[in-house]
Amino acid sequence: MDRESIPQTAGRATVIGLHSSGSTGGQWIALRAQLEPEFRVLTPDLHGHGSGPAWHGFDDDIVAADADRIARLAAGVPGGVHLVGHSYGGAVALRLALYHPESVASVAVYEPVVFRLLFDYHGRRRPTSEVIELAGDLRRRLRCGNIAGAAARFVDYWSGGDGAWRALSVGQQAGIAKCMGVIAAQFTALASGAPLSDYCLLRTPALMLFGSEMRAPIRRIGELLRFASPSALSIQRPMKPVPPVMKIRLPASLGQSAASTALIASRSSARA
Repeated sequence: MDRESIPQTAGRATVIGLHSSGSTGGQWIALRAQLEPEFRVLTPDLHGHGSGPAWHGFDDDIVAADADRIARLAAGVPGGVHLVGHSYGGAVALRLALYHPESVASVAVYEPVVFRLLFDYHGRRRPTSEVIELAGDLRRRLRCGNIAGAAARFVDYWSGGDGAWRALSVGQQAGIAKCMGVIAAQFTALASGAPLSDYCLLRTPALMLFGSEMRAPIRRIGELLRFASPSALSIQRPMKPVPPVMKIRLPASLGQSAASTALIASRSSARA
């Protein structure tokens, strides 16, 4: 989906699902099934993923470019769109809520990788050093032409340990490997995203979900966001890491929570 605006459908609010790094809009199959037909559900592929546009810009600019592209799609939707984002898609969704609030009715994110918060408030202690080490390792492998090795490192880290990459099908491995150059750019851009002070200004109805069994960087980001955005509903659940694979089905709790957030926000807008 690469249109400049969303054609309006009378009587239905619009939900946009933003996928994680290495995945596609196909990861929202379960969410689409939960929300339709009450909501119109759109699941665009982001830059360098699936059918999304190729990325030829500077590494620092890719998050802003993804957010601006979705903002153009959402422009003109009465009452704004409801955003649901996972990992990188969660970071893009939060950027939209912060800098394009007129286009966003609600936002529900699962473990948004807003790395800037770690660099600003956690120095080089473990949560930040893990991200620095991972990003550096990915770039070294990519420079050596070891794309499969970079993809394996990426998947195994976020999945909680070795073995997740080997468990993927050949097609899934190829899909993630194809994205690794863009994923390295995402790491760069995420390190210079919105500061914590901006999240203190978040006024959009927001739901933030975090798993208690996740990597240290994600747990720390959750703590910082809970501090900065007390008006947002922040929930920690005993969920294991969700590996970045093509057409992944996210935990049902995310779809159910996102649906509730979108439904409440859309009905509140209708009463206003």
